[in-house]
Amino acid sequence: MASSDSELAPVLDKDGVRLTIDEAVATVTLANPAKRNAQSPALWRALAEAGQLLPGSVRVVVLRGEGKSFSAGLDRQAFTPEGFDGEPSFIDLARGDDGVLDATIAEYQEAFTWWRRSDIVSIAAVQGHAIGAGFQLALACDLRIVADDVQFAMRETSLGLVPDLTGTHPLVGLVGYARALEICATGRFVHADEAERVGLVNLVVPGDQLAAAAEDLAAALISAPRDAVIETKALLQGATGRSYEEQRVAERAAQGRRLRDLAGLGD
Repeated sequence: MASSDSELAPVLDKDGVRLTIDEAVATVTLANPAKRNAQSPALWRALAEAGQLLPGSVRVVVLRGEGKSFSAGLDRQAFTPEGFDGEPSFIDLARGDDGVLDATIAEYQEAFTWWRRSDIVSIAAVQGHAIGAGFQLALACDLRIVADDVQFAMRETSLGLVPDLTGTHPLVGLVGYARALEICATGRFVHADEAERVGLVNLVVPGDQLAAAAEDLAAALISAPRDAVIETKALLQGATGRSYEEQRVAERAAQGRRLRDLAGLGD
């Protein structure tokens, strides 16, 4: 990346989210360090908008948080009777229609779904606390690089809730059912050494090297031909849902498309 995030004019900068684009690499920054990047419905809408604003030239998206914490999770104001200004409180949602409640949660989830699109590779660069919604946002990305002070925790169950921001599927895929259950049900912290050992993260680095490590990984990802990366990502994403034989068929089909494209015979 030629320029740092702070040197680029933001494409989006609102509600604690800043999006900058430097050629093939976009950076989404959680930009409310005074509140440890606590999350709210407004922030989730801004994150969803950031995904919609990505131009087709972007191949890698880096997600980072300003300050000492990546994200301390859901803003506790959500649990007050008044909730957030201009938003229905969680209590109001609970008292309302089932369809409205389901649709509202689905809208919140949109901030967490686009990171796994097949046309991009997403990297979460995580330092300090990544709790609850913060943990789930890191899990929403394809890859995770963390500082050695990282502390993951899924605290929803201690609040009488469940993780509902798309985090359960990737967590089980990364660490297995039994460990995922134990992490979620106890709400305990997972530190850097364990996170690396169990496959939750790709790389642990000293805190002052986190930004550079994310830049290096982004550069490595865009060095390969884009369509080959897209096809490979799709193959890997679908692998767990296919049998061994089905995966062989998918590999052959993908390779056929690549060979035809390289020979100038593609669509």
